[in-house]
Order: sequence, then C-alpha cells, then structure tokens
Amino acid sequence: MKQKDVLFMTQAAMIAAVYVALTYVFAAISFGEVQLRIAEALTILPMFTPAAVPGLFVGCLIGNILGGAVLPDIICGSLATLIGAVFTWKLRTRSPFLGCLPPILANIIVVPFVLKYAYGTNLPIPWMMLTVGLGEVLGCGVLGCVLYYALKNHKETIFHTKQFEMAA
Repeated sequence: MKQKDVLFMTQAAMIAAVYVALTYVFAAISFGEVQLRIAEALTILPMFTPAAVPGLFVGCLIGNILGGAVLPDIICGSLATLIGAVFTWKLRTRSPFLGCLPPILANIIVVPFVLKYAYGTNLPIPWMMLTVGLGEVLGCGVLGCVLYYALKNHKETIFHTKQFEMAA
C-alpha cells in the first residue's frame, strides 16, 4: 500500500472519528427541528484534503446511528453530508465562504423532508428549512470559517497536501 493511500485513509478515519465524537458529545443540540450540529464545522475540511469527503460521510453515518436516528435519516442525512462535501471539495480553490455553501444548502433541502416524513414532525417544511438553515449557517458557516482560518496557515503540516497534489 502506498504512503499516500495510508495517509488518505488515516485522515478520513480521523475526520470521521472527530465528527462522531462531536455529534455524540453535543447530541442534545445535534438533532431535531432546531439543531446546531457542532460537527458540521468539519464540513469545511474538503477545502484542505480530499480525505474529508469520505471522512465526513462515514462520520455523519455513524453519528446518526449512535444518535438514535431512524433509517431514512441515517441514509438521507449522510447523503446530504456527502453531497455537501463533494461540492465543497470542488470549490476548494475558492473562498471558504463559498465552500461553506454546499453543506448548508444540502442540509436545508434534505433535513426538513426527513424531519417531516421520517419523524412525522408537524411543522411546515419552509419553517424547518429556516430553523435547520440557521443551525447550518452557524455550524458550517460561522464555526466552519473559524476552523478554516485556524488551519489555513498550517495546512501543509496538518494535511500533507503536497503528497496529494503530487499524486494527482
């Protein structure tokens, strides 16, 4: 196995583990009609490493399972995170503010329908789009950008991005 493959899998696993831990520790505010999932700050990480894409997907999947989510939420919520991560990776050369948009939009579109049809929530979908959206703006947008700027000057050291660039 090549060193870059080991690095990729290790980074993905670490990102997944941190996502799960944050979701579990902050479970009280990570689920429901009004939610602020602190782990969503990690959705900015595809701007640094492609390993964040599978890492976020697996982390969300495990976090939803451990959080007691129902099957449609486990599947659809995790796919929303995957879609957001893929598009954040595609925007990696752009502004972090633009990179935050895909996970915010993916969750605004998917989560309210999951809440309505998987959990039987009686709130109107536009209202839940607003409440979920506000949580996503805080989690992905505000906390994600704080994380981005905290890591920005250390990305070569933390993520070994030169190895991924040389292999591509």
